[in-house]
Amino acid sequence: MAEIFKKSGMRYLLVALLLFWQGSVAAQVVSYGVEEDIFHPVYAKNGMVASVNSIATRVGVDVLERGGNAVDAAVAVGYVLAVTHPQAGNIGGGGFMLLRTKDGKTTAIDFREMAPSKASRDMFLDEKGNADSKKSLTSHLASGVPGTVAGFAMATEKYGTMPMSDLIQPALALAKDGFPVNQTLADDLVQYGREVLLNNDHSRAIFFKSGDVPWSKGEILIQTDLAASLDLIAKQGVDAFYKGPIADQIANEMEKNGGLITKADLAAYKAVERQPVSGTYRGYEVYSMPAPSSGGIHIIQILNILENFDLKSMGQNSADAIHVMSEAMKFAYADRSEYLGDPDFVTVPVGALTSKEYAKSLAAKIDMNKARPSSEIRPGKLAPYESDQTTHYSVVDSQGNAVAVTYTLNTNFGSGIVAGSSGILLNNQMDDFSAKPGVPNVYGLIGGEANAVQAGKRPLSSMSPTIVTKDGQVFLATGSPGGSRIITTVLQIVLNTLEFNMNIAEATNAPRIHHQWLPEEIRIEKGISPDTIRLLEKKGHKVSVKPTMGSTQSIVVTPEGLFGAADPRTKDALAAGY
Repeated sequence: MAEIFKKSGMRYLLVALLLFWQGSVAAQVVSYGVEEDIFHPVYAKNGMVASVNSIATRVGVDVLERGGNAVDAAVAVGYVLAVTHPQAGNIGGGGFMLLRTKDGKTTAIDFREMAPSKASRDMFLDEKGNADSKKSLTSHLASGVPGTVAGFAMATEKYGTMPMSDLIQPALALAKDGFPVNQTLADDLVQYGREVLLNNDHSRAIFFKSGDVPWSKGEILIQTDLAASLDLIAKQGVDAFYKGPIADQIANEMEKNGGLITKADLAAYKAVERQPVSGTYRGYEVYSMPAPSSGGIHIIQILNILENFDLKSMGQNSADAIHVMSEAMKFAYADRSEYLGDPDFVTVPVGALTSKEYAKSLAAKIDMNKARPSSEIRPGKLAPYESDQTTHYSVVDSQGNAVAVTYTLNTNFGSGIVAGSSGILLNNQMDDFSAKPGVPNVYGLIGGEANAVQAGKRPLSSMSPTIVTKDGQVFLATGSPGGSRIITTVLQIVLNTLEFNMNIAEATNAPRIHHQWLPEEIRIEKGISPDTIRLLEKKGHKVSVKPTMGSTQSIVVTPEGLFGAADPRTKDALAAGY
């Protein structure tokens, strides 16, 4: 298999060029006779991949067609996104993988970044004791020890069928030979890249031409240094990254610029396999990522609250439905601020937060005629009930395996720092800690003592790769980027499919709403009726129409086959299968 990939290195460049020539595929892709648009999902009989990047999706489908399983395809997609979607795709960051095997086992792989051994509780405070976002977002202090390479290795070794060295080859070819920049990357280089990438000489050399002009749509971006790093990982395995030449590059970059990550920190990093958090909703089983993600816990908490209301009769995105959903969201985000953190360091009351009884007590506090001010909501009393810029992709294979992966550098292009000559962009995930309890992070989320900075600790996340089953069989695999809005975005995909019987394209395209307790507002996308907004305002809600939220990549499994939908909110996303 390795030779097949190596001999066809140019194949991936040709595929990339062909996809670019065909234009934006988010709304008009023909997949085996079925046209994908914002209301009609892509159909495939055997396997399906949905990702934010059309090149990565095609590579994933190719792996499936060659006999790889969903885990193999997911790892190959992850490495390709590190090349073609550097805004969030990465090997210098971390994330979560949720997978369901053909035998019915559901498990979670946590490859979230870890705080370096020299990290300290007040490291992001200035001389006056105030949180300094520059330190936690764009300095060398901003990076946690990356986990992606270790996580993909664990997934491949335990659940894959192909060597990781084979699965890296498509990404290696695209980094070495280049690929055509798509519209999304071109736009993000202008909007976000100028803010962070120009501050680092290595980043500038990769992503900007002479005169600090960013690469434009259609131009071929070659990443020679990244190709060399990928080649090292393919030949030497994870040790190349955590103990070998790449570790040297990262450690040297940190030492020269006041960063904290040492070679010992890299060597000590471990991915962790965890038991997913799970719950039920109207006869479906819902599995999602456990702590240090807050996403799964609070998706299930909100679903438990909503199960006490007849949302279907209210109607999707009606004033009453939005009111109930936003009130439930407030309770969940208030609890998040108090109770969530790294379970290896703090006790997370999962049983209480996901208790049907606790949810019923919260549901009883919801007044259908009046919004409860956020100032009146505090983290719940759990004793009686106790026994987070990102990218997502989903893969389902012909054998019944399903994988949902959400991983990130945090904000677009992470810290903007490339480690030496490695070609690897580093994360700014340390901002997900509570720099100062009670002070919001870049996404406006309030954190408490449970998520304070501590050496070796994994920062709290909102990433929520989610798999839903019915009678033991996979029904839905989904997830999204979006910082604090990930939880509510994934929640609405689940509700739109399970509660409102939408097909996955309709569920994806529907306008989204979000409330995170603080600030005091329902954030909505365009498409909600002005009449609905007026009804919400009469109930006491502040409603703000803001830019789109999330980029869900979802697959629904039915007896007839697989139906996929890439979010039209991202210009170059693609769902495809065979």
